[in-house]
Amino acid sequence: MIENIRMRLEQLSEEDYKKFNENLLPGTEHVLGVRMPKLRTLAKEVAKEDFRTYLDEAHEKISADQGSYHEEIMLEGLVIAYAKMELEERFFYLDRFVPKIYNWAVCDCCSNTYKFMEKYQEESFAYIDKYLHSQREYELRFGIVSLLEHFMNDTYIDQVLAICERTRHEGYYVKMAVAWTLSICYVKYPAKTRMLLEKNTMDDFTHNKTIQKIRESYRVSREEKEELKSWKR
Repeated sequence: MIENIRMRLEQLSEEDYKKFNENLLPGTEHVLGVRMPKLRTLAKEVAKEDFRTYLDEAHEKISADQGSYHEEIMLEGLVIAYAKMELEERFFYLDRFVPKIYNWAVCDCCSNTYKFMEKYQEESFAYIDKYLHSQREYELRFGIVSLLEHFMNDTYIDQVLAICERTRHEGYYVKMAVAWTLSICYVKYPAKTRMLLEKNTMDDFTHNKTIQKIRESYRVSREEKEELKSWKR
């Protein structure tokens, strides 16, 4: 299956989009240039077929270390999202996939698609805990972005804020994920997020980047933006 799907991906590739994508993904090699809507369509097709055989083959043959295409890795993550299976089986396939994440695009596009986390909140929150404690940059980012995408609600907001505050990692893409998450927290729960920022416990980069992202939001008043500007270190 892997060889046939690679041929289909190559047929869907666009040279101009390949160059555009390479600029967005510094350090990422082997980019074909397949647009996300086409990737999602293909993933849904595979998910309706013998997806277990595909995922088993992908586990063995697809990874950045083996020179796989960026889109092949992305496709594996998307098939896990779209295929019909029980929750524990989905977690099983995620455990094999998440360590393969090697750039922000694979992390964010796949995390965003795991809508099952919104249906099974308690189980999914418990599941991502191990990634929220990982020292690997993109595993930790996967956990943080999952919080952003699926747990931004009254039940989990206090835990989301606490996790963001405690997260310590030197990886750029972890710090950016925390800042991004906190900026959305501020829009939805301004009072709670202001309390965190006032505690002044995060590293300089994350603190300042959080304020920058909040100030970029159209849903924050001009007066608040000016006040927040004075909080930058």
